Amino acid sequence: MKNKIAAKLIAYFSVALLLFSLIIGSMFLTLFRKHTMEFHKTDMEKRASAIVSTISQFLEGGNHGMGMGKGQYGSYFSFLDEIAMADVWIVDDELHLITIGRMSNRNYNYTDLPQDAEVVVKEVFQGKTTYSEDFGTLMENPTLTLGMPIMLRDKVVGALLLHSPVQGLTGAVYQGFRILLISLFVALLLSIALSALLALSFTKPLNKMKDSAVELAQGNYAVKTKIDQHDEIGELAKAIDTLSDKLSFASQESEKLGKLRNDFIANISHELRTPVTVIRGSLEALRDGIITDEERVREYHGQILNESIYLQRLINDLLDLSRLQNLDFKIEMNNLNLCVVLDDVIRGAQNMAKSKDIEIVKEFDGDVCTLLGDYGRLRQMFFIILDNAIKFAPSGSSVKIYLKDKMVSIMDKGPGIPKDDLPYVFERFYKVKSKENKEGTGLGLAIAKQIADRHNISLSVKSVEGEGTEFIFKT
Repeated sequence: MKNKIAAKLIAYFSVALLLFSLIIGSMFLTLFRKHTMEFHKTDMEKRASAIVSTISQFLEGGNHGMGMGKGQYGSYFSFLDEIAMADVWIVDDELHLITIGRMSNRNYNYTDLPQDAEVVVKEVFQGKTTYSEDFGTLMENPTLTLGMPIMLRDKVVGALLLHSPVQGLTGAVYQGFRILLISLFVALLLSIALSALLALSFTKPLNKMKDSAVELAQGNYAVKTKIDQHDEIGELAKAIDTLSDKLSFASQESEKLGKLRNDFIANISHELRTPVTVIRGSLEALRDGIITDEERVREYHGQILNESIYLQRLINDLLDLSRLQNLDFKIEMNNLNLCVVLDDVIRGAQNMAKSKDIEIVKEFDGDVCTLLGDYGRLRQMFFIILDNAIKFAPSGSSVKIYLKDKMVSIMDKGPGIPKDDLPYVFERFYKVKSKENKEGTGLGLAIAKQIADRHNISLSVKSVEGEGTEFIFKT
């Protein structure tokens, strides 16, 4: 991956810079040549204007036209090339060459001039300043020709043709272009080096993330990318680290669930084995005629009935717990009065409380406390806790139920829950070892906790050994 990305980055940078170089080079060549030609034309115009002004002054002073020949101005004309620093031709109003610059080292007739020459001269005699590059073939070098009218009393009496070679200008343009190409080539080399560095800066963290992903796929959820960057790559690395943490947590939870599953199977096997063994043993004894005494037979029948009732309750509790833990199992949520639910629970537990001479004391802060929930499930939840409170409370004591600001508290004065057992009281099949709890299935509090969770009720417990226990419901 590292090599592929590095190669792509280098290729992309190189192609981009190459295209950039071609575009910039073409624009530079065009603009620089245009700018140079414009500058050269401006300079030629200045020189031509000075010559035309001088010739016009000669004509004004001598009151002659250009057709008089060049003898009177010979001394001036002979130095025109030096003055103009170029070949200077003068054409009169009859389209005759009056003088030809000495720099050309040749004599020309008008018939020797290129086809464009007549057009240029005619435009000049119309009072226009014009340019042409067609004289280059005649001058045997690339040449820019400037045509400027010679005026006498607002009349064009001659045409000044100023020929300036542009070979040096073109050479300068191409020299500048070569320098630009060299600069761009150096820039290309630097860009390749830069792209290689960028490739490393990209591929190094990417390779770390790839290695981390491979480790995660192999089950090593403790691996971390160890990348600290404040950009998109850094965010991706943080996401992988977060995934690592969540997978690690999920793995731990999975192990915990596996242990709970094994414990559950072991516990349910134990809970089922005892009553089934008792029932089987009693039935075998009755079938084989080992027990014949009517009183003993009734005793065995009662034992079988009690164990079957226990099995039925255990199975019902397991079914309730299974349903509540399944989020697809819907409970009927309705607006109800929590006071009515608690009163119903208290009425259902009165007989059990009377049998132990226990008083149930209630303190409600009102007669109406609205709540959204399932009446039957909430009644089951509170009844499980109240039943436990009555079961562990000593005879002659009281169990108190408080309701204030939608917070319910059920308190007893029993022996309390040992400190070591307190964190596990809501786990399945967990039973505090006591004579009061020997007939319990260990599922009641787990069911109550599941009902509370499904209603978004916080269920907690406080207990002090020898003083009592308090279960608190916060809605």
